[in-house]
Amino acid sequence: MFGNFRKNKRKKLNDYSLTHGVGLITHDSPTSMISEQFNTIRTNIQFSSVDEELTSILFTSSAPSEGKSTVSNNVAVSWAKQGERVILIDADLRRPTIHKTFNVSNQTGLSNYLFGSADFEDIIQKTMIPNLFIITSGPIPPNPSELLGSKRIPQLLSDLKENFSLTIFDAPPVNLVTDAQILASKVDGVILVIPQGIADKAQVINAKKSLLTVRARILGGIMNRSKCDNADGYYGGYYGIEK
Repeated sequence: MFGNFRKNKRKKLNDYSLTHGVGLITHDSPTSMISEQFNTIRTNIQFSSVDEELTSILFTSSAPSEGKSTVSNNVAVSWAKQGERVILIDADLRRPTIHKTFNVSNQTGLSNYLFGSADFEDIIQKTMIPNLFIITSGPIPPNPSELLGSKRIPQLLSDLKENFSLTIFDAPPVNLVTDAQILASKVDGVILVIPQGIADKAQVINAKKSLLTVRARILGGIMNRSKCDNADGYYGGYYGIEK
């Protein structure tokens, strides 16, 4: 019974974000309590690596529709509002949402660059938020894992590091495909998003093991979709980053 409830809840959330993108409360309601909690997450991530500069972070989850896009996109907005030059990349080449969230074209994006049919400058898009830029997924390719493991990725990371203070990857779930593992081994840190009451404990443990297998540096986890009495809205009650 609970399994079906969770499955239906995931499908509903997944379908909505694919069609409409995710909510940017840090942009739409910057003084709300939830926005402040995203600011807290940003601060905690920064303090999680005091002695080493973070230039690239990957957000993932154990399974689909667990809120990684909502968290990563809002953290990117929060970071950009500090005055940092931030770029958010839709690395989910199978079920992209960022072009919907920011209402931009997805005709040219990450997949075009990795295929070699677009240059670095061609895939960078501005957003309505100062200091925040995005790279959409581009057309859905037949071989996402091969593309993300290609020799173009190191060059992309190098170019991003020269042009932006922080790169944030919104990656697919760990347990379904190898895409997140491939990228996790190349970035400075990984955040695992864990929805309360939805995530399966065994799957979360398995996701953590998979990330450690590729020597990913797990900065911590973010428990989302937890509800508290004073939260205003469905995504109320985000906690800070926890190891």
